[in-house]
Amino acid sequence: MTSSRLAHRTLVAIAYVLMLAPVVMVIMTSFFRDEIVSFPPSGLTFRWYFNAWTRREFANGFLLSLQVALIATAIGVAFGTAAALALSRSTIAAKSAINTLLLGPLAVPGIVAGTALYLFYLKLENRLDLDIVGTLPGLIAAHVLLTIPWTVRVVTASLQGLDTIAEEAAANLGARPWTVFRRVTLPMLRPGIVAANMFSFIQSFESLELTLLLVGAGKTTLPVAMLNYLEFRMDPTLAAVATVQILVVAALMLVTDRFVKLSRVV
Repeated sequence: MTSSRLAHRTLVAIAYVLMLAPVVMVIMTSFFRDEIVSFPPSGLTFRWYFNAWTRREFANGFLLSLQVALIATAIGVAFGTAAALALSRSTIAAKSAINTLLLGPLAVPGIVAGTALYLFYLKLENRLDLDIVGTLPGLIAAHVLLTIPWTVRVVTASLQGLDTIAEEAAANLGARPWTVFRRVTLPMLRPGIVAANMFSFIQSFESLELTLLLVGAGKTTLPVAMLNYLEFRMDPTLAAVATVQILVVAALMLVTDRFVKLSRVV
């Protein structure tokens, strides 16, 4: 093995260690017996998992996060896929500006976006005399702003490697535009759309900063419920909840990669 290859592998190994060390530490902490985390621990236990299971705010937060993430993903992926197709196939002069606008939420810090949406919702409430802040529709609308940029980004990347010969052949054989899209274009975009669903769901499910100011009393998502718990307790219960989140996300990525190779579209 040459010295350059050894150095490359060493750097890759260090990068993996730096990325995975916090995850491993959270998982390890969730089994510590002591209420105040200390090293080395006095023993191991599943107590904190049972404690998290019995606390209603975590269960309710998980269900609300799941509901919001599923609905926001369905809406955002549909609109984002349509936007990616329109931008990739159009020749309008403002295409670059529109693409930048759609990807803008990825560059804005979550707490800034959440504050801006909160103030915007307050103005809408005054104008329309409707309750928006703290409602499920308002929260879903905010999370759609997270899912659309990810969809546009992933689907656009998938479209760049798409061969249009099959679409042209179907059109030449008499297929209508909708038939070409449904039977040719959409199946070829399936890897990108599946990846967009996965990334959009994860971003919505784990969103804290954007959600913090938009939830109502008694209706908090799981990340907000974890933050509220942290204000009063410092035991490893949160590490147990975070471990479950890590396992859910890891399982989702493994299942997605089983049917769609993420390395081809990401």
